[in-house]
Amino acid sequence: MILAFYPFDFSPVCTVEFGCFEQDLSKLNDLSAQVLGISVDSKYSHKEFAGKLDLNFPLLSDFGKEVCGLYGTLRKEGFSERAYFIIDSQGIVRFKYLMPTPKDRLENEQLIEDLNRL
Repeated sequence: MILAFYPFDFSPVCTVEFGCFEQDLSKLNDLSAQVLGISVDSKYSHKEFAGKLDLNFPLLSDFGKEVCGLYGTLRKEGFSERAYFIIDSQGIVRFKYLMPTPKDRLENEQLIEDLNRL
């Protein structure tokens, strides 16, 4: 599983990032990876965002900010850092990337390379 934390629906970087996930979804699925996006936005915002980008993977709402807190991605401003966790089939986090700023994002090629190492 790729658990992708992101700051906000409809922000410029997040829009590009999730468009790229959708573009590479078949490659990720071929590696048995399920992509899950997660942010503090509401489920209603996620529905609109997913519809706009025609996403074919789930977006999870952490409106209460508990999951972001557990994974260490919650910023003091109240939204999530951009971060990526690759979790194996036993539930073990195998790779973790916490981006230096919300403007930075990881290229999918890095995630694909990591998945190939599992």
